[in-house]
Order: sequence, then C-alpha cells, then structure tokens
Amino acid sequence: MTHFPSLPDNPQLSDVLKRFPKGVGHLLRYHDAILRGPSELTVAQRELIAAYVSSLNACGYCAGAHQVIAEAHGIAPGLIEALIENVDTSDVEERLKPILHYVAKLTRNPASVRPSDAESVQAAGWSDDALFDAISICALFNFMNRIVEGSGVVTSPEARAGTAARHKKGSSNTPYEDFGRSLGIKFQ
Repeated sequence: MTHFPSLPDNPQLSDVLKRFPKGVGHLLRYHDAILRGPSELTVAQRELIAAYVSSLNACGYCAGAHQVIAEAHGIAPGLIEALIENVDTSDVEERLKPILHYVAKLTRNPASVRPSDAESVQAAGWSDDALFDAISICALFNFMNRIVEGSGVVTSPEARAGTAARHKKGSSNTPYEDFGRSLGIKFQ
C-alpha cells in the first residue's frame, strides 16, 4: 500500500522524486556538494554519518542505501550496527567518535547541543569546517529520512544493489545529480 494514490505500491525513492520534482534538482546538487565536495571528512566518513543518522531515525531505506555506499568507499561491514549499539566501544576511528556523538545528539534532541559538544569535536583535531560538514550531513539526512518515511518509500535488496552500482568508488563526483538525470529531473 502507498501513502499517495499517485504512486505505485511499495514506492522507491525514484518514484517519489519523479512524481514530486519540485526542488529535486537543487536537493540532489546539495547531496553532491555535501557528500562529495571538498571536506576534511572523507567520502566514506560522510556516507557513514549519513547511514548512522538514518539508522538513528530508523529509516531503513536511507540507512541501507548509505551503508552500502559507505562500504563501497571502505567502511567495514557491520560498523553501522556497532555504532548504534555503542559508539564508544565500536571499531570506528577514535577521532570520528566525537562527531558521531554530536550528530546523534543533534538528531535525537537538537536543543540539547552545547558548546562543549563542539569543543569535543575540535579537541579531536577537526576544524570548524569539518564540524559544519557533519552538521550539514546530519540535517540533510534528518530531512531526507522524513521525505522517505513520509512518502512510504520501501527498500529492497535490488534497490541497495542499484545504489551500490551507482556509487562505485571513483565512478563519479556527482552521483546524486547523475541519478536525478537518469530519472529525467531538470537541473537549472
């Protein structure tokens, strides 16, 4: 069953984006800018943050899609699950843990974020730009999780395989725009 009569049963994200294209070109460009543009955070780390935030939100579609992308860029299988269990005991690099704590707090209770949370990130050696990149990824995926869940998007092994194929390491610097173009999305 679908949330919208104008969408097929068990809609994919592509169905939603094609049916409701307003602003999609800008949104996909923003994905590329945040997830593929210059940053201290690697593509793998940024995709890991996207998958982690989506997992915190129990958004199976986004968590699964970004987990396979993160893994394609070198993140170990099973790491997302370990992060959900406990960031501090997970096998993620120590330097990334304060960022993950920050985005978890920002996702779960945004008003509780304090300067001391940012100071922990900076004490781990990250710049203000890296912290803002992490905040931007967190915000983007809280937004996307709500679009996906609110539209009734479902995931499948085939959808994840398609995502993995589109995001092979080094295949494109604009995989999100490329995806949009494949759907016929207009970019201005």
